[in-house]
Amino acid sequence: MDLQLSGKTAFISGSSQGIGYATAKALAGEGVNVVLNGRDPAKLAEAVDVLRREAPAVSVTGIQADFSVADDVDRLCDELPSVDILINNVGLFELKPFDLISDEEWRRYFEVNVLSGVRLARHLMPAMLDRGWGRIVFVSSESGVNIPADMIHYGTSKTAMLAVGNGLAKLTKGTAVTVNSVLGGPTYSTGVAETVRSLADAQSLLEDDLKVAIIGANQTSLLGRFIEPSEIANTVTFLASPAASAINGSAVRVDGGVLTTIL
Repeated sequence: MDLQLSGKTAFISGSSQGIGYATAKALAGEGVNVVLNGRDPAKLAEAVDVLRREAPAVSVTGIQADFSVADDVDRLCDELPSVDILINNVGLFELKPFDLISDEEWRRYFEVNVLSGVRLARHLMPAMLDRGWGRIVFVSSESGVNIPADMIHYGTSKTAMLAVGNGLAKLTKGTAVTVNSVLGGPTYSTGVAETVRSLADAQSLLEDDLKVAIIGANQTSLLGRFIEPSEIANTVTFLASPAASAINGSAVRVDGGVLTTIL
C-alpha cells in the first residue's frame, strides 16, 4: 500500500532509540523527512547518522532537548521547521512501589509524559489547522487503561495522554487534521531491554530466560512474546498517513491482546 506520505515532514519526540527511532525509520521509509529528538547529544547524533545511511533519499536531522527542562522545550519549538506529522513518543517509565514515589517524581512524569505532547501540539497544531492537513499521534500504553500496581505514576500519565489526545481531536472537526493515540503493549524497547538485563543480572539469570518468564506471567497476552518496536511503529506510520483519514480521536490497540476490555 502506498501511504501517500512522500515529501511530508515529521517530528518524533524521544526518537534516538526504541519505539521513537523505529517510528522515524518507518516514516523515512515512506519518503517522510524526519526530525529526531533525544536528550543525549551523542546518542542523538549517532541515531541521525545511522538513519541517514539507512534512508538516504530523505532529510534526517535532529534537535537535542530534554523535555523535563522548560527552556529546552522552548528552544526546540523555536528550531522546529514546518511539521506535517507530530509523533508524541517521549516518555519516562520505571518500576517503583507506590509509597516510594515522591511528589517531585509525580510532577516529573507529568512534565515529560504529558506536558511534552501538550506543548508540542500547542506549538504545531494551529499551523496544521490553517493548512487543513496534519497528523498528531500520541504513543500511549495499555498501562493507561490497566494501571500497573508497580508503575502507578507511569500508568496514570499514560491515561492523561489519552485524554489530551481525545480532547485535541475534537478541535479538528471539519478538517483533514487527525489526532489519535496508540495503546502499545509490552514492547522490548531499549529502555525495557536495559531494565530486563539489570533484573537478570541481579538474579543471576539469562536475559532471554527472564524475557520468557515475564511474558509467561502475563496471562492475558495473546501474542505470547514481547512486541517489537517496529510493530508499534508500523501502526503509528499508518495513522500518520492519508490512508487513515477516517480514524480520529481514537485509541488504537497494538497491545498483543493484553487488554481484556473493549475500548
